[in-house]
Amino acid sequence: MDRFVVGPSGPLSGSVTINGAKNSVLKCMAASLLAPGRHRIGNVPAITDVTIMADLLAALGPVASHHGKGSDGWLEIDVPDGIQPIAPYELVERIRASIVVLGPLLARAGHAVISLPGGDDFGGRPIDMHLGAFEKMGVEFTTEHGNVAGRCDRLMGAKVVLEFPSHTATDNVLMAATLAKGTTVIENAAREPEVADLADMLTSMGARIEGAGTSHIEVEGVDSLEPADHRCIPDRVETATFLAAVGLAGGEVLLRDARAEHMDMLLQKLAAMGVHCVPNADGLLASATGHLESVDVSTLPYPGVATDYKPFVVTLLAVADGVAVVSENVFAGRFRYVDELRRMGARITTEGHHAVIRGVPRLSGAPVKATDIRAGAALVLAGMVADGTTEVSGSDHVDRGYEDLAGRLRAIGADVDRSGAAESPAGAASDG
Repeated sequence: MDRFVVGPSGPLSGSVTINGAKNSVLKCMAASLLAPGRHRIGNVPAITDVTIMADLLAALGPVASHHGKGSDGWLEIDVPDGIQPIAPYELVERIRASIVVLGPLLARAGHAVISLPGGDDFGGRPIDMHLGAFEKMGVEFTTEHGNVAGRCDRLMGAKVVLEFPSHTATDNVLMAATLAKGTTVIENAAREPEVADLADMLTSMGARIEGAGTSHIEVEGVDSLEPADHRCIPDRVETATFLAAVGLAGGEVLLRDARAEHMDMLLQKLAAMGVHCVPNADGLLASATGHLESVDVSTLPYPGVATDYKPFVVTLLAVADGVAVVSENVFAGRFRYVDELRRMGARITTEGHHAVIRGVPRLSGAPVKATDIRAGAALVLAGMVADGTTEVSGSDHVDRGYEDLAGRLRAIGADVDRSGAAESPAGAASDG
């Protein structure tokens, strides 16, 4: 069985380059649907979610080929003049980001059929917000046999007020609005750096966008877009992963290309715990003694502490001095990995969307199972401060968001190995 095998790790040292942001890459891949021709997207890691999205694009018409690895990885996407606007269930159910092809398909073809999206199992993410926004833009939807079908003559600009600053809903409407007739205003838009990154790619394609990265976005629709070259921003969640590794094991590591300005609130919380981060020309220099203090943390939409950071925060607090309360305010069901940390000796109790964490000096190695991408990575890190050996199964979850996590941790001094299949995912979309 493919799994991570982790032993206690001393102080870390050296440097690691932060790869491109998964949540930018996948949306930029969807954006390619808006313009026929050849697109090139840079800073694309070799992760499973990229392969799945490439397979989904292939079912719609575009052909994506992945070259290189890590920060040198890139995608070439050839988009035909005609696309097939039907997203098959067997691909959509594997990845939650698949819903973002709906906007580009409606914009290009005037109709689309998509199954309800799948992905990590940590609570529902209803797509009602997406459908409601597109209805304001003139789309009529029908639902049958688990599929949602939308149709319109042409998308019309509209004022869209999101009831929650959803990242994917903002991305979906933003992409669709670029080819809509007239002006679209998105209020209560998500403010994540990845939204601004997507807007940068769309702008390079000829879109007219103002306010991306703020809660108020205006898009003036154009008749057509052109293919573009775009390099995605570094992944702030991957940055958080390596910051947590330093906090747990101690030491000093340079996180090349990391952008401190994308994670201000998390860096404040980490500093209060005892993880020191200094921005420099190369990225972010992280250092820690391995001694941590407890702090209370609540997840919130950007610029608050992201829900994707929480498994790393909980793992840090599991071996910190004192008692902390962590509150989940974005997704229900995202404490499911806590039982695995308890198997390792963590003292954590949960009630509703709160977790109370009483720090212990060390964890104890045990067989545990990843339940999603970030929880899996957090369990690997937990093994670094556990006595004995920790085996983390369900490593395919981790592969969805990380390229060679074990090798990169090992390169900075961690005792992490991979037992079983090769870590870099393979697929028809990769030839490099």
